[in-house]
Amino acid sequence: MTFLWLLEGIRNPFLDKLMQLITYFGQEIIIIAVICTFYWCVDKRFAYLLGFTYFTAGLCVQVLKITMRIPRPWILDPDFQAVESAVPGATGYSFPSGHTQGAACLFFPLAIKSKSLTGKFFCCLTFLLVGFSRMYLGCHTPKDVFTAMAISIAVSCVIWKFQDALLGNAAHPKYTAFILAGIAFCAAVYALVLNVQGIIEMKYAVDCCKASGAGLGFAAGWYIEQRHLHFCSGFTSVKSLILTVIPGLFLTLLLKLGISFLFGSSILAKTAEYFILVLWVLIIYPFLFTKVQRRTI
Repeated sequence: MTFLWLLEGIRNPFLDKLMQLITYFGQEIIIIAVICTFYWCVDKRFAYLLGFTYFTAGLCVQVLKITMRIPRPWILDPDFQAVESAVPGATGYSFPSGHTQGAACLFFPLAIKSKSLTGKFFCCLTFLLVGFSRMYLGCHTPKDVFTAMAISIAVSCVIWKFQDALLGNAAHPKYTAFILAGIAFCAAVYALVLNVQGIIEMKYAVDCCKASGAGLGFAAGWYIEQRHLHFCSGFTSVKSLILTVIPGLFLTLLLKLGISFLFGSSILAKTAEYFILVLWVLIIYPFLFTKVQRRTI
């Protein structure tokens, strides 16, 4: 908490807004939008690598959250106040930082992929700044941030190193799908057991089960796409990218809002929501725009 008190002493309205802007680069919506863009239009294999990294590290972070159950800084120290605008987005337990995990899982692989030192520098700087913003805003301690970074970088390195074994063997995608689905299923069961035993509240179990639903959806989507769809990503112009990505993201948002409206916010509904959304991204939307492209040729 000492470092957070130090940062609290240098807060001002300009830095508050700047750090709130920077922290958005660790938001789920930004990360999913980037993965969708790569998957639908640019580099399907790299998008799979990002997805496996993001969802695997996310499950690890969620399991740690409900295992350690460390409260937010303003609960640890009632005299401490976070930046007010950042509090609504700080859901769940504090340790480790979900925003930092998301940013590191996106920008660290991008840094590895980048062929220029400038690109590598700015990618690394981005996720470091996201981690710093979480501390500046008062939502996380250094332990929360650095643990999330360590997990994300470790998962990124392992998946990058073994990507040929995980992603390259299209003849047997079931093994890769089974690994991720197994992790996701175990995480969901663990969260439900803790909730039933009264150890964690329902809202914390929901956060973990949402991650599990997304992980299960990614595993199922990977398997179906590799075995049956085989769509080709890549675009020939900025116009074709825009005409693919913008409608896709808009329809994804509508689907998310529609599922939430129809089925509510129960733990089962949220798990199913994220499962369906990931299947939409990986299977249904690519199938639809592939059909449209073939008819327009």
